[in-house]
Amino acid sequence: PKYSLEIRPHPQPELHMEKDKNGLQNRNDCSNGDPGVTPDSFKASDIIIDLASCSKQKPDPNSLVFGAEFTDHMLCIDWMKETGWQHPVIKPFQNLSLHPAVSALHYAIQLFEGLKAYRGEDGKVRLFRPKLNMERMHRSALRMTLPDFDKEELLQCILKLVEVEKEWVPYSSSASLYIRPTFIGTEPTLGVRKPSRALLYIILCPVGPYFSSGSFNPVSLWAEPKYVRAWMGGTGDCKVGGNYGPTIFAQYEAVAVGCQQVLWLYGEDEQITEVGTMNLFIFWTNENGEEELVTPPLDGIILPGVTRHSILDLAQQWGEFKVSERHLTMKDLVLALNENRVCEMFGAGTACVVCPVSRVSYKNKDFHIPTMENGPKMAKRFLQELTDIQYGRAPSDWMVEVPSP
Repeated sequence: PKYSLEIRPHPQPELHMEKDKNGLQNRNDCSNGDPGVTPDSFKASDIIIDLASCSKQKPDPNSLVFGAEFTDHMLCIDWMKETGWQHPVIKPFQNLSLHPAVSALHYAIQLFEGLKAYRGEDGKVRLFRPKLNMERMHRSALRMTLPDFDKEELLQCILKLVEVEKEWVPYSSSASLYIRPTFIGTEPTLGVRKPSRALLYIILCPVGPYFSSGSFNPVSLWAEPKYVRAWMGGTGDCKVGGNYGPTIFAQYEAVAVGCQQVLWLYGEDEQITEVGTMNLFIFWTNENGEEELVTPPLDGIILPGVTRHSILDLAQQWGEFKVSERHLTMKDLVLALNENRVCEMFGAGTACVVCPVSRVSYKNKDFHIPTMENGPKMAKRFLQELTDIQYGRAPSDWMVEVPSP
């Protein structure tokens, strides 16, 4: 094993961190002691573990609400410009104590990631393509001027945290353990600048289906050009909170008109980009009479999703139809629907995996998408292949096994 660990029993979870004499957050607070410093990058081999004195009761995997239950422990790694990275600490799940002026709160200098651990039918726990998440998180950190880190070391830290919390990975083939790495600027100043302090932390929660309607029930989309999620030169391709908070207003408007998600459009030609928390795919007969799976390209506006990446990889491996990453407009979609060329439309993401689309509301008109009438053969096939890999029913080098304690 890569880890050389110091284990210290923890009598009772702390609810608040101490402050230094100036009233600022102590840089050692997230580590429950004096863990030392690693100036270039933190190291998984330096992890310190403070165990909670007791474990909470595990929820029923059949009644999980996404993001509502959290595990017993979290991982924290503090950073300061003067001294670099401190040792990673796994400690009881607890509140953070932050100065009111930290840059994450005022200027959204923050980012997050989302990946999952699955319990296979063989009992082993595995992560799905986590290196892609580490690469994306690293790109987001550079964009948000947060400190550099070693992607492999972060992955090893995550694996250790999941190992500690292994019993929180649901014994279910319809649930999983959601992993939320979060990176925030913590410099206590109102100045708009690159932060001199930061905190990287990871929390875990067991989850079931993302949508309340169920794991494979179709959703309806509201395509409204008056709202824009991202733009060229912005941060649409980074996983940052600033891409999500402003979308909630439009999401509620979509619900008010009877839709579940927003189909985000961009530009005067109303390019289709992505859907709420998902990348979008269309399986159709294209203008040239070819069967084609098409998804918008990674042009800086949309998030490079791991599930998106995986669906494209699978489709290329099958080699049964044309696979394209290219721009699509609402005009293209409406024309194809009127000519009965659309077979299926579905979203894809870590939270939902694959989610069929049955209706698009656009300019006060509802357009029926015949996804469910067509099986949905393609969406179901991708879902089956992906979940077979994730739950260990099909061997794949995409999965990274969590070591046994």
